[in-house]
Amino acid sequence: MLNISNISKSYNTRYLFSGITFNVGMGDRIAVIGANGSGKTTLFDIITGNITPDTGNVSMRRGTTIGYLRQDIQNTSKHKLLEEVVQSSGNINRLAHKVQMLQEELAEEKDEEEVETLMRELGNVQHEYESSGGYNTEHEAEIILAGLGFIESDFQRRLSEFSGGWLTRIELAKLLFLNPDLLILDEPTNHLDLETTRWFENYLKGYHGAVLVTSHDRAFLNNMVKKVIAIEQEEVIFFRGDYDGYVTARQKDLEIKQATAKRQEQKIHKEMRFIERFRYKATKATQVQSRIKKLEKIEKIVVPRQTKKIKFSFPEPARSGHVVITLKDIDKSYDSKAVYHGLNLELNRGDRAALVGPNGAGKTTLLKILAGVLPFEKGERTPGHNVTTAYFAQYYIELLNPTNQIIDELRTVAPDETDQRLRGLLGAFLFSGEDITKEVAVLSGGEKTRLAIAKMLTRPANFLLLDEPTNHLDIPSREILTDALDAYPGTICFITHDRTLIREIANKIIEIRAGKLRVFPGAYDDYLAKQEVRDDTVPETLRAVREHSRSSTTARTQRQQRKVVEGNLRNEFYRKMTPVKKRIGEIENKLARLNARIAEIEALFADPEHYKDGYKVAQTNREYIKAKESIRSLTAEWDKLTTETEKMTQEYEQARDNLEVL
Repeated sequence: MLNISNISKSYNTRYLFSGITFNVGMGDRIAVIGANGSGKTTLFDIITGNITPDTGNVSMRRGTTIGYLRQDIQNTSKHKLLEEVVQSSGNINRLAHKVQMLQEELAEEKDEEEVETLMRELGNVQHEYESSGGYNTEHEAEIILAGLGFIESDFQRRLSEFSGGWLTRIELAKLLFLNPDLLILDEPTNHLDLETTRWFENYLKGYHGAVLVTSHDRAFLNNMVKKVIAIEQEEVIFFRGDYDGYVTARQKDLEIKQATAKRQEQKIHKEMRFIERFRYKATKATQVQSRIKKLEKIEKIVVPRQTKKIKFSFPEPARSGHVVITLKDIDKSYDSKAVYHGLNLELNRGDRAALVGPNGAGKTTLLKILAGVLPFEKGERTPGHNVTTAYFAQYYIELLNPTNQIIDELRTVAPDETDQRLRGLLGAFLFSGEDITKEVAVLSGGEKTRLAIAKMLTRPANFLLLDEPTNHLDIPSREILTDALDAYPGTICFITHDRTLIREIANKIIEIRAGKLRVFPGAYDDYLAKQEVRDDTVPETLRAVREHSRSSTTARTQRQQRKVVEGNLRNEFYRKMTPVKKRIGEIENKLARLNARIAEIEALFADPEHYKDGYKVAQTNREYIKAKESIRSLTAEWDKLTTETEKMTQEYEQARDNLEVL
């Protein structure tokens, strides 16, 4: 479907990647991974034609459609939400317009022959419209929008009313509705909550086309992809399997390279000692020169640089009482909208509670109430004995002094610590060498997040509250954060869309829906298992759309329903029949050529002149025998395929006749 051949790209003197070659087939699920700035988005832009590569080319099968979800969404449309998604399929809208135009022409046409021509054309266009899902467009768009977290009242809102994160969801909805052959997704889960991400995963598992994706969500990659393309500094690695499989295989590969490089270094060192020892000894001159030439031919094994996990002992916070915090009968509203009424919650020492639930359910509001940074109208918030609280939110990053060097910024919370200890803590968060003298102002979003968390843990409180700490973090940084929180000895309450972080850290799940809390002691996977058997776990938005769909279906005419089903039957019949008929045509062409050649050879056999060249006679005999064998084989295949087409045609006609009876 898509072929990438020898692609290279550089900016100024810096190579992002070179010599990338791979194919994307229908149904492929491929992850493109690499550090921030490694060139993942650049590769996507090259595939979609937005950027020209330095070398190589991109080719695709004729008619292949591509949908590209970028990170930087800018939408200036004045449409309403449902209208915007439905109109994203230009082909369906084109066909609908053509149907309307043909119907208007038919209403005015008087000539019988012209009416017959228009009727045939209208039938063909209607069939194409049905096959494309034209009669079911709004219903399909509603299902996709509901799955992505929109409620029914959103469908008639204008796009200008939605914020950036929701605009990204709208673009994603448009792509899913467009149903292209290849989906290219650049960080698609960045603005999705846990519930929506799980819906999106399930949708993609049933998706007919190929998916090329980059994401920092490790669970999403493990659940979705079957191939990995890793863009690293020294090379581009291709791996068949999921993300965890790639990490394991890569680690084994690095260990082998390290051992081989060590043996090579020892061998080189041994040869160099011989050369230095006997360089000026005449009797050894030949051996010395031989070994020098041998060393010059050795291809040095380079061990790729890897992110190392640095163990660090964080300062022990003061021990709190058994009960860390209690919320009793809390009421909280924003203007006239009530978020919580009579909220009760207790967290105990050692709890590592993850707050989960759809966006807008009140997770951040609850975290702020627990942190004591948000007032409420009614109720009591009671911290436990000797509890000290640290609250991390995205605005915490903005409190970093942009003119400070990294090590100086850390020193603001630990003025008595030695440089060596500060360097050790920064090393644990991937700041090493000259990095620690960088000014905060030049750091990326992920680097600032790492620095802010490092500051928090340098003088840790015994009750840590974290609101989306993985935002802007790449996979290695998320693994560092996971290690840090795993080593943290206090109580944690946190919000994140990173399921791997929840799996590895949480021992309690607090689900929030419509202002109500459900507390699930245990790991995240235990919570998911319990959730699967509950009837009320279907997202309210999706449930509402399903109910709406049922009432719409009841109101739809039987004739329209029959058209949709008949179109689907016909579409499936053609999908199965087309490759078989194509193969039959290929066989018939081959048989015609082979029979023509058999006739030519038999004419040669009848010519006495032919037998004067013994080599030519033997060659012709071999060709004759081979052609006869090919004819037998192709004829048998032709018989089998024609029988198969007859059977498929009978089954299709029977299904169509049964449909007419209904």
